[in-house]
Amino acid sequence: MSRRSRSPGRRFDDGDDRYAMRNGGHDSSRRHGKLREDDMGHKRSYEYERTSSTGGRDRRHRRDEGRAEGNFKDYDERKRERERERDRQRYEGGRDRDVDPSSSRAGRRSASPRTRNLRPRDRGSHSASPAVQSPSDKAKPNFAPSGLLAAETNTVKAVDGTSTVLKYNEPPEARKPVLGWRLYVFKDAEQVELLHIHRQSAYLVGRDRLVADIALDHPSCSKQHAVFQYRYVQEKDEFGISKGVVKPFIIDLESTNGTLVNDETIPAARYYELKAGDVIKFGLSTREYVLLHDDAS
Repeated sequence: MSRRSRSPGRRFDDGDDRYAMRNGGHDSSRRHGKLREDDMGHKRSYEYERTSSTGGRDRRHRRDEGRAEGNFKDYDERKRERERERDRQRYEGGRDRDVDPSSSRAGRRSASPRTRNLRPRDRGSHSASPAVQSPSDKAKPNFAPSGLLAAETNTVKAVDGTSTVLKYNEPPEARKPVLGWRLYVFKDAEQVELLHIHRQSAYLVGRDRLVADIALDHPSCSKQHAVFQYRYVQEKDEFGISKGVVKPFIIDLESTNGTLVNDETIPAARYYELKAGDVIKFGLSTREYVLLHDDAS
């Protein structure tokens, strides 16, 4: 029986590893050797486990997909955070414009972002609250009288172009007197003038001859000093029956030196009732004006 020559088993040493590295380290298949011994114990061989390049690409593809999915989630989180921050800033900016800054309660309330893009069913479930208007939007037109029309109506213009604004307007109860009232003017116990003051309902006394019905020459008197005014008032007789009567009054137009009735200064800008026989003085003038009427005895 002839003996067959045995060739020594193939051994893989470092040379083969170097050969694999020279081929780029990424051969179409990667070999992992496992040493196996047969039953006789003298034959050695290597079984190679081959990992295909397709499986490696699948693993890399899954790894890339996982990384891309993680990046996409991070991007969504950052995008949602930016949107929430933008909505919060817009909401707080709107509250600063709408709410009055002087309100301390509005400054203490916590700001929450507004609900955006509500569906019709959600929008109907919330109660609609009216928007707070700024003070500038609440401004309303003012129709109160400015006084310009009254000043234009009470302005008296002279021939030379000068004008004077009257300080006095007659009241609604102004009436012409029924009795013939007169003013007797005395200076140093001597009568110098007689004035009939029953032809109209009011007589203006002052230094301004453009508007004065009774002119005064003393420098202590004002341009529009006082007014004799006849008014329709109600009074009761001895039987307690009320009836209307026209009586004379005098009103001081806040003159500089005042008006005196029977040597007593009367209050300014208030009607003071006159009676027959009263003595009136204006300012520091020594002239006396005595009031009488036709029926006075």
